Amino acid sequence: MRSSKIGYLIKEGFKSILTHGFMSFASVTIIVACLVIMGSFTLIAVNIGSLLDEVEAQTEVVAYVEETMTEDEARAIQPEIEYIDNVQSCTFVPRQQAMEEYASMFDDQLFQDVGPEILRDRYVITLEDISLTGQTQQELENIIGVAYVRANLEVAEGLVAVRNVLSGVSLILIVVLVLVSVFIMANTVKLATFSRRDEIAIMKMVGASNWFIRFPFVVEGLVLGLLGGALAFILEWGIYDIVANRITTGFMGNLITVIPFASVSAVVMLIYMGVGLGVGVFGSSIAIRNYLEV
Repeated sequence: MRSSKIGYLIKEGFKSILTHGFMSFASVTIIVACLVIMGSFTLIAVNIGSLLDEVEAQTEVVAYVEETMTEDEARAIQPEIEYIDNVQSCTFVPRQQAMEEYASMFDDQLFQDVGPEILRDRYVITLEDISLTGQTQQELENIIGVAYVRANLEVAEGLVAVRNVLSGVSLILIVVLVLVSVFIMANTVKLATFSRRDEIAIMKMVGASNWFIRFPFVVEGLVLGLLGGALAFILEWGIYDIVANRITTGFMGNLITVIPFASVSAVVMLIYMGVGLGVGVFGSSIAIRNYLEV
């Protein structure tokens, strides 16, 4: 295809945007609305996921050593604990250190008349995947020298359940919003092409190829999609910063850490522009398909 012909088709695509100004505005508005809703929910999910990661990192399993074992014997089983696949790290805490920690946390008077021998040596263990907490607990209890293991299975299962639900809802919402955007874009372009159906039919009769007819509409959808993605990104950035500032300066600022938008802006921009482009081009392509069947 010659460059002059491509230039003509691109010009026709931009001309159609201006000619059908209201429909173009409606298309861009719908794309912006869907992307902002989709992006806002996704960013909320990302922040909740980050918060869950922090909680998971603080979730520890404690393996208590047999009270008849000496400290040297207790330290000797550390390689077996570290050998377990799901163990990220383990720290040996002797009786004396455990006693000092309890005394610093509670009233020292409670521990004046007792010695560290009432406590057990223990290992404080962090896991790589808390969804495998139950399996790891069993593996730890099978080690000779480990008396019992304290693992907050309910907490671990709750965190995993929250993460799974959040991921599932996010995926469903994203798919639904993308489909809605494509549907609305396709129907918007259909309304624009309806008034030109006779022109398209004549072009088909004189031998114009489907691609020649379709190209201006694809350009139209591409421009509207990119414009919608860019506007959605700017709007999302503003909304995110306002909400983030309210959270960080409010009473929950010390409890919740909000991910800075700058750290995810590049990814958000690429996704918005990509989705906007895909919705615009695909919506335009399927909208004109029926009119090409002459």
